[in-house]
Amino acid sequence: MVEGRYTSGIVDYVLGFSYDDIPEEVVEHSKIVMLDTVGAMLAASNPAYPASRIITDFVREQGGREEATVVGRDFKTSSANAALANGTLGYMCDIESHHVEAVLHEAAVLLPSALAAGEREGASGRDVITAFVLGVDIETRLALAMSPTGMYARGFHPSSVVGCLGSAVTAGKILGLDRVELVSALGLAGAQSSGLLAWESDATEMSRPFGPGIAARNGVTAALLARRGFAGPEVLEGKYTVFDAFSGEAHLRELLEGLGSRFEVMNLAFKRYSSCSFTHPGLDALLGIMDGNALDAEQIEGIDVRFPRSGAKLIDRSELKSHNIQYVLSVGAHRGRVMIDDILLPQGDPRIWDFSERVSLIYDDELDRFFPETMPTVVEVRTRDGRSFEGRVDSARGTPENPMTHGEIREKFRMLSMSTVDEVLSEAIMGEIDGLEGLGDVNELTGLLRFKQ
Repeated sequence: MVEGRYTSGIVDYVLGFSYDDIPEEVVEHSKIVMLDTVGAMLAASNPAYPASRIITDFVREQGGREEATVVGRDFKTSSANAALANGTLGYMCDIESHHVEAVLHEAAVLLPSALAAGEREGASGRDVITAFVLGVDIETRLALAMSPTGMYARGFHPSSVVGCLGSAVTAGKILGLDRVELVSALGLAGAQSSGLLAWESDATEMSRPFGPGIAARNGVTAALLARRGFAGPEVLEGKYTVFDAFSGEAHLRELLEGLGSRFEVMNLAFKRYSSCSFTHPGLDALLGIMDGNALDAEQIEGIDVRFPRSGAKLIDRSELKSHNIQYVLSVGAHRGRVMIDDILLPQGDPRIWDFSERVSLIYDDELDRFFPETMPTVVEVRTRDGRSFEGRVDSARGTPENPMTHGEIREKFRMLSMSTVDEVLSEAIMGEIDGLEGLGDVNELTGLLRFKQ
């Protein structure tokens, strides 16, 4: 196989990259991202959520070698099927980290891939950190090169499509693939890349996280096959590339831009709410108005929300509660937050749905100039006594421009994890992740994630 210039550049970088190349601040931040992701997986493992119960029961029935842990369950399965289950769990609650510009949820795919391959191989904590940081760097650059808006325009889900390639890099690094094998792993991942936005009409919220789960599984599968000598094609350059298939755009310079100096894990955004990130600036603006003016939901006559036109359709009265800004702002107005049960369980409070009819979304052309690098949102609240308040938020709390502290993210982990484990186990898991670079075998961590519910 003839490698293209950019494929060679990626492969050279992956093969030559080591833990010692990661700055200390990037290591520390990566562990916070991993902690946040494990919290999301633990919360999603609650059997009360149908998708959680179904996907984990499915992989249990598939059997296979006991190679890797299914989070929040008392069994191991094959590394590929563990990646499927855990990748689905990682994305299920819509409360995991994401990359604003690339419109990706890298960690929800890549940490399950790293843990599945790492547990299988008995990899060290440093190996897992190295592979995770690499995966985020390569996957993010692939998405930027492919154009997230181009993928969305064709009906493809970037976290699923590009996640498969990132998973192959992450798993391939842990598996110790050589040059030929790594190129094949990328090719086999590209051959399996998939993920339609058809889940936008699935009110059950099940097919939405399934795509990232498939991406994690397929990337691990690609790396395992490549190590056995199963050849894959060149998919980044030449004929019939992933760029041709999924977006029609190929900004190839993005693939190598800043490698080794710009670590994309530092550019991930954290979520305070269990909903689509497009709704978060609006939630911040609304809650800021209500808190600053001592308003409650009963005092509000109506809410107008202006959002960039290019992204507005995704959140305008969506079938998915997590992506329905009218519903999300109604929950926020009544409860001061939006959490997992608000999204994954039936909404029994009729006031929430009644109030959502008072929320209007305006597709704004002027704000579109700043999207998707930021998500400027203008919220106007009108009260029953004739007052009007307006607020604008360009970057939600938790984004790199408006960051949460590591302490706040740790508290978020406690809140998420303690929906399924007690405080002692929650703190023990946090301690293992805090000291991940010192673990000789990542099984020391994953063993804590395996328990009966």
